[in-house]
Amino acid sequence: MIDTALETLKQAIRTVPDFPEPGIQFKDITPVLGHPDLLRLAIEALLAPFQEQKITKVVAIESRGFILGGMLAHHLDAGFVPVRKKGKLPYQTITESYQLEYGTDTIEMHIDAIAPGDRVLIHDDVIATGGTAAATIRLVERAGGEVVGCAFLIELATLEGRKRLPAHVPVHAVLRL
Repeated sequence: MIDTALETLKQAIRTVPDFPEPGIQFKDITPVLGHPDLLRLAIEALLAPFQEQKITKVVAIESRGFILGGMLAHHLDAGFVPVRKKGKLPYQTITESYQLEYGTDTIEMHIDAIAPGDRVLIHDDVIATGGTAAATIRLVERAGGEVVGCAFLIELATLEGRKRLPAHVPVHAVLRL
């Protein structure tokens, strides 16, 4: 039954060719979001390995990670922390830069978002090359948080982003595409 449910979830993911640029096969989760049963399934599948982990904060990566991240925080009775691109947060921040294929990018979170000892689940909708997730792990750990795991709805397996994440951080992907 679980395999059937996950296959249904997988079939609902829409691939949009050449978005946002030529050659990219964008994985669109909005069909999942639009159906309560699929949305519930996605949340339950993301939560499964972390239910008993005493998570205190869910850190979600801009911007699609925010959609499910808030729901995960609610179900875990945890706080919610947004990680955004540089310059998008209104208060004092700590930043982390990371390498892109061509150049660098920077993410940030509020300086008071993570307290030492917080048990953190990091969430994004998709892990592709892993650069943003790896930078988010570094950001949380610099702030004193313990990264209990990373939860992704989709892993683009051929891009091997999981390999860029530290070995001590468990990675859970609901769907591997």
